[in-house]
Amino acid sequence: MLEFIIYSVVALMCAGILWWYVRKLKKESLEVGQKIDEARELGIHEPVSLYPSINEDICIQSGACVLACPEKEIIGIRNGRATLINASRCVGHGACFHACPVEAITLKIGTEKRGVDLPHVNQNFETNMHGIYIAGELGGMGLIKNSVEQGRQAVDNIFRSLDKGHTADYDLVIVGAGPAGISASLQAKSHGMKTLTLEQDSLGGTVFSFPRAKVVMTSPMDLPAHGKVKLFQTSKKELLDLWQTVLNKNDVTILEHQKVESISPDKGNFKVTTAGGHQYTANKVLIAIGRRGSPRKLGVQGENLEKVAYKLMEPEHITGQDILVVGGGDSAIETALLLASDNKVTLSYRGETFSRLKPGNSQRIGEAMASKTIDVVFESNVTEIEPQNVILSLKDGETITLANDLVYIFAGGELPTQFLQNAGINISKRFNYTMKSHKK
Repeated sequence: MLEFIIYSVVALMCAGILWWYVRKLKKESLEVGQKIDEARELGIHEPVSLYPSINEDICIQSGACVLACPEKEIIGIRNGRATLINASRCVGHGACFHACPVEAITLKIGTEKRGVDLPHVNQNFETNMHGIYIAGELGGMGLIKNSVEQGRQAVDNIFRSLDKGHTADYDLVIVGAGPAGISASLQAKSHGMKTLTLEQDSLGGTVFSFPRAKVVMTSPMDLPAHGKVKLFQTSKKELLDLWQTVLNKNDVTILEHQKVESISPDKGNFKVTTAGGHQYTANKVLIAIGRRGSPRKLGVQGENLEKVAYKLMEPEHITGQDILVVGGGDSAIETALLLASDNKVTLSYRGETFSRLKPGNSQRIGEAMASKTIDVVFESNVTEIEPQNVILSLKDGETITLANDLVYIFAGGELPTQFLQNAGINISKRFNYTMKSHKK
């Protein structure tokens, strides 16, 4: 009798735990489903860049991918399987790919309906032009950690393929000094290669153009000639200072403000020509520039005025100004928020509402609009920029004139397609394309 009571109690406890667990799963699935519906309404459910593709037949619902994602709420568990929620907010970190214990996740770019232009690159990072390599964001793999790793791997492959006895000035010319270019420069130094690194702007590339206060999301990375770097949230300045310190320690120099205009074959090597007319020859070339290339311009009268800029560098030095920020993406929102405390800021966006913003930015801009800290003009376009004013056209055909001291334009960037094609590199539109990556 006692045994029967004990077994009955244990059975009831197990049934209770099972009931609680199943109820919890159903509740979580319902919540994820609601989030997916909200994401669809906001236009943020479909991916726009690198994203995880989940094989539901393999997924075991470990939840490791959900916990590993640094952006949060990109992936959720629904009906016992991992699924995408806010796919357009995925930044291509790849942490979910590495965390999955059964390899149910692959990293893809482009969907079945929306293609993405990508240069042709093989598993060694070499393009169809023998001797020209591509690493980092341009090849589809964004994020600092991924770019750093690709820069290192690309140089390892380049070192093994150098032509012995070549007559070029350099073994390798690296175009771009963002995360991939910096990593590649350090790795080339460790191999004893004669290398030249050219950057069209300043050290850090795209990272340098972030507003000073912006937090850079990253994860532990192996930086050549330095070792493991554990940064999960850090300011732009801290990251740039780290890179500069490591470069100085290893006696690696980056030539800044040297925009490369062309790369052409030259007697078995390559001739690299800059906008200033300088020419360098290299046995191999590594292109490590961002996908955006040059900032996209509005093409309106007055855009060439000195008060117009395409990135915010020193927000703490700008006070008491009438400022117009153009754009509806994260960069535009972050810039407007940074400037709003000490200036009169108007944000012009051609869309009806913001979409595809990071959750934090979405909340903060909503609060700024409610408190009238920032004046947002939806469905508007800049038609003319004058020395002391700026003119916006509205949906109904009317125009408004705003007093203005500074204009910041964030209209995206243009893929350097022509630059690559002039170098002989093939580019094609990829649909639902699986990116090559490696487990740790």
